[in-house]
Amino acid sequence: MLELDHVTKVYSVGAFGSGKLPAVRDVTFAVGAGEVVSLIGESGSGKSTIGRLILRLSPITQGRIRFGGVDITTLGRRPLRDYYAYVQGVFQDPFSSYNPIFHADRVFELLRRQHFHDLGGSEWSRKVDGALEAVSLDPDQVLGKYPHQLSGGQLQRMLVARALLLDIKLLVADEIISMLDASTRIDVLNLLADLKLKGLGVLFITHDLSLGNYISDRTVILRRGAIVEMGATGKVFGNPQHPYTKMLLAAVPQLHRRWEAVEPVPVADETRPLVQVEPDHFAAVDVP
Repeated sequence: MLELDHVTKVYSVGAFGSGKLPAVRDVTFAVGAGEVVSLIGESGSGKSTIGRLILRLSPITQGRIRFGGVDITTLGRRPLRDYYAYVQGVFQDPFSSYNPIFHADRVFELLRRQHFHDLGGSEWSRKVDGALEAVSLDPDQVLGKYPHQLSGGQLQRMLVARALLLDIKLLVADEIISMLDASTRIDVLNLLADLKLKGLGVLFITHDLSLGNYISDRTVILRRGAIVEMGATGKVFGNPQHPYTKMLLAAVPQLHRRWEAVEPVPVADETRPLVQVEPDHFAAVDVP
C-alpha cells in the first residue's frame, strides 16, 4: 500500500544554507493494509521526519514515496487533497492540534468544508457521532467543549475519529501516546489494534520499544536517519542482529530487576556494518 523507495532528506543549514544536514538516508520499507509497522529510534534519528515526508509536510530530497502505486511526491494540489482522504497523521501533542479559543470539535468542521460540504446537517451529525463512538467517546461529553475541558486522551481520540471520518487507509501515528497516562495509553493502543483488524495500515512512530513490541507486526530500527535493522517484530526483538538494536533492548527497564542490579549498557560498535533484517533472512547494508 505505502512504499518508501530509497528516500533521502537533506536539510540546508548554516549561513545562506551552505551546510547540509542529512536527516533521512536511503530509507526503504513498506506498510501494507491491515499491518502495523513500528518505526523505532532515539530522538533525532529521523523518525518524525519520515512521517512528515509521508504526509507531504516536507519535500523529499531523493527517492520516491508511493501510495497505491502512485508517486505522491509530485502530486499537485487537487490530487494531494484526494491523497489526504486516504492518509492522515496524528501527532505527539494533542493540544497543539487545537485552537484554544474554539470548541475542540471545530477540527471536524474544518474537515467537512474540504470533503463533506454536500452533506446535510443531520447526516453530518450522525457521521460525527459514529466516528466518536468508534473511538469509545460519548458525543454528548466531548462535543461543544473547549480543548482545556477535555483530557489528553480524549483529544487524541478525537483526532483519530477525525481521521476515521475520511475512511482512511493509512494512519501515521507519531508518538501519539507518549504524553498520555498509562491507563489511557492502553486504550489508544487497543483502539489502533481494532482499526488494524478492520484493514487500516498504521505507521507507529515511537522511541519506546515495549510499545512497538506490543502492537506491531513488523519493526524498523532507525539510527541517524538510516535503517539498521528491519523485519518481523518477533525476529527483531527475539534475535537482534545489530549492536544498536541489542543496546536499545538492553536499555529497556525491567519490572523484575531494580535499577542498582542493572549492568551498564555498552555503546554499539560504530564500525560494524549495519544489518537489515528481512522477514526470513539477513542482508548486510553499508551505511556511511
